[in-house]
Amino acid sequence: MTSLKIGDKAPEFSAQDQDGNTISLSDYKGKKLVVFFYPKASTPGCTAEACNLSDNYDRFKAQGYDIIGVSADSAKRQSNFKNKYGFPYPLLADEDKTVINAFGVWGPKKFMGREYDGIHRTTFIIDEQGVIEDIISKVKTKEHTSQILK
Repeated sequence: MTSLKIGDKAPEFSAQDQDGNTISLSDYKGKKLVVFFYPKASTPGCTAEACNLSDNYDRFKAQGYDIIGVSADSAKRQSNFKNKYGFPYPLLADEDKTVINAFGVWGPKKFMGREYDGIHRTTFIIDEQGVIEDIISKVKTKEHTSQILK
Protein backbone atom coordinates (compact mmCIF):
# COMPACT_ATOMS: atom_id res chain seq x y z
CA MET A 1 0.00 0.00 0.00
CA THR A 2 2.66 2.52 1.06
CA SER A 3 5.02 3.84 -1.60
CA LEU A 4 7.85 4.01 0.97
CA LYS A 5 10.52 1.36 0.62
CA ILE A 6 13.24 -0.12 2.80
CA GLY A 7 16.23 2.21 2.55
CA ASP A 8 14.08 5.36 2.17
CA LYS A 9 14.37 8.23 4.63
CA ALA A 10 11.37 8.13 6.97
CA PRO A 11 9.08 11.14 6.50
CA GLU A 12 9.67 13.87 9.09
CA PHE A 13 6.54 14.32 11.19
CA SER A 14 5.16 16.15 14.19
CA ALA A 15 1.86 15.29 15.85
CA GLN A 16 0.18 15.49 19.24
CA ASP A 17 0.17 12.47 21.50
CA GLN A 18 -2.64 11.41 23.85
CA ASP A 19 -1.66 14.14 26.35
CA GLY A 20 -1.23 16.98 23.83
CA ASN A 21 2.58 16.76 23.73
CA THR A 22 4.14 17.30 20.31
CA ILE A 23 6.16 14.30 19.17
CA SER A 24 8.43 14.51 16.12
CA LEU A 25 10.58 12.03 14.26
CA SER A 26 13.56 14.28 15.04
CA ASP A 27 13.03 13.58 18.79
CA TYR A 28 14.29 10.06 18.08
CA LYS A 29 17.46 10.95 16.19
CA GLY A 30 20.19 8.49 17.16
CA LYS A 31 17.61 5.94 18.35
CA LYS A 32 15.89 3.03 16.67
CA LEU A 33 12.15 3.52 16.37
CA VAL A 34 9.11 1.31 15.76
CA VAL A 35 6.16 3.29 14.35
CA PHE A 36 3.01 1.19 14.19
CA PHE A 37 -0.15 2.40 12.47
CA TYR A 38 -3.42 0.85 13.60
CA PRO A 39 -7.01 1.42 12.44
CA LYS A 40 -8.87 2.20 15.68
CA ALA A 41 -8.07 2.40 19.39
CA SER A 42 -9.74 -0.17 21.68
CA THR A 43 -10.86 -2.52 18.88
CA PRO A 44 -9.93 -6.21 19.34
CA GLY A 45 -7.13 -6.41 16.73
CA CYS A 46 -5.60 -3.08 17.68
CA THR A 47 -5.75 -3.95 21.37
CA ALA A 48 -4.04 -7.32 20.74
CA GLU A 49 -1.30 -5.62 18.70
CA ALA A 50 -0.69 -2.74 21.14
CA CYS A 51 -0.71 -5.10 24.16
CA ASN A 52 1.73 -7.48 22.45
CA LEU A 53 4.18 -4.60 21.93
CA SER A 54 3.57 -3.31 25.46
CA ASP A 55 4.08 -6.75 27.03
CA ASN A 56 7.46 -6.99 25.28
CA TYR A 57 8.49 -3.35 25.85
CA ASP A 58 11.54 -4.35 27.93
CA ARG A 59 12.81 -6.47 25.02
CA PHE A 60 12.45 -3.48 22.67
CA LYS A 61 14.25 -1.16 25.10
CA ALA A 62 17.02 -3.74 25.60
CA GLN A 63 17.63 -3.67 21.82
CA GLY A 64 17.55 0.13 21.74
CA TYR A 65 14.07 0.65 20.27
CA ASP A 66 11.46 3.25 21.11
CA ILE A 67 7.83 2.71 20.04
CA ILE A 68 5.12 5.08 18.81
CA GLY A 69 1.55 4.08 17.95
CA VAL A 70 -0.43 6.13 15.42
CA SER A 71 -4.11 6.21 14.48
CA ALA A 72 -6.64 8.83 13.43
CA ASP A 73 -8.39 8.63 16.82
CA SER A 74 -8.91 11.72 18.99
CA ALA A 75 -6.47 12.50 21.80
CA LYS A 76 -9.19 11.58 24.31
CA ARG A 77 -9.75 8.17 22.72
CA GLN A 78 -5.96 7.57 22.56
CA SER A 79 -5.62 8.64 26.20
CA ASN A 80 -8.39 6.23 27.30
CA PHE A 81 -6.76 3.41 25.29
CA LYS A 82 -3.29 4.07 26.73
CA ASN A 83 -4.54 4.43 30.31
CA LYS A 84 -6.81 1.37 30.18
CA TYR A 85 -3.93 -0.91 29.16
CA GLY A 86 -1.01 1.04 30.66
CA PHE A 87 1.00 1.33 27.45
CA PRO A 88 4.55 2.58 28.15
CA TYR A 89 4.80 4.40 24.79
CA PRO A 90 2.98 7.40 23.27
CA LEU A 91 -0.03 7.15 20.94
CA LEU A 92 -0.33 9.89 18.33
CA ALA A 93 -3.78 11.34 17.74
CA ASP A 94 -3.38 11.97 14.00
CA GLU A 95 -6.94 13.18 13.37
CA ASP A 96 -5.98 15.23 10.29
CA LYS A 97 -4.01 12.20 8.98
CA THR A 98 -0.78 14.19 8.40
CA VAL A 99 1.47 11.36 9.64
CA ILE A 100 -0.78 8.65 8.20
CA ASN A 101 -0.64 10.23 4.73
CA ALA A 102 3.10 10.96 4.99
CA PHE A 103 3.68 7.22 5.47
CA GLY A 104 1.07 6.33 2.82
CA VAL A 105 -0.98 3.96 4.98
CA TRP A 106 -4.43 5.50 4.27
CA GLY A 107 -6.48 4.04 1.45
CA PRO A 108 -9.28 1.78 0.27
CA LYS A 109 -10.01 -1.27 2.41
CA LYS A 110 -12.55 -4.08 2.26
CA PHE A 111 -14.32 -5.52 5.26
CA MET A 112 -17.22 -7.97 5.03
CA GLY A 113 -17.78 -7.01 1.39
CA ARG A 114 -17.93 -3.29 2.15
CA GLU A 115 -15.33 -0.94 0.70
CA TYR A 116 -14.23 2.14 2.62
CA ASP A 117 -11.14 4.28 3.24
CA GLY A 118 -9.12 3.58 6.34
CA ILE A 119 -5.71 2.94 7.86
CA HIS A 120 -3.81 -0.09 6.64
CA ARG A 121 -2.24 -1.76 9.67
CA THR A 122 1.45 -1.25 8.91
CA THR A 123 4.62 -1.03 11.00
CA PHE A 124 7.81 0.82 10.08
CA ILE A 125 11.15 0.09 11.71
CA ILE A 126 13.39 3.15 11.47
CA ASP A 127 17.13 3.15 12.24
CA GLU A 128 19.22 5.70 14.17
CA GLN A 129 19.73 7.79 11.00
CA GLY A 130 16.00 7.99 10.22
CA VAL A 131 16.17 5.40 7.43
CA ILE A 132 13.45 2.75 7.06
CA GLU A 133 14.98 -0.63 7.95
CA ASP A 134 11.85 -2.73 7.56
CA ILE A 135 8.15 -2.39 6.68
CA ILE A 136 5.68 -4.94 8.02
CA SER A 137 2.38 -4.84 6.14
CA LYS A 138 1.08 -8.30 7.10
CA VAL A 139 0.89 -7.64 10.83
CA LYS A 140 0.10 -10.59 13.10
CA THR A 141 -1.53 -8.69 15.94
CA LYS A 142 -0.91 -11.31 18.65
CA GLU A 143 2.70 -12.00 17.62
CA HIS A 144 3.81 -8.61 16.35
CA THR A 145 6.91 -8.41 18.57
CA SER A 146 8.39 -11.54 16.97
CA GLN A 147 7.85 -9.99 13.52
CA ILE A 148 9.91 -6.95 14.56
CA LEU A 149 12.61 -8.45 16.82
CA LYS A 150 13.80 -11.27 14.60
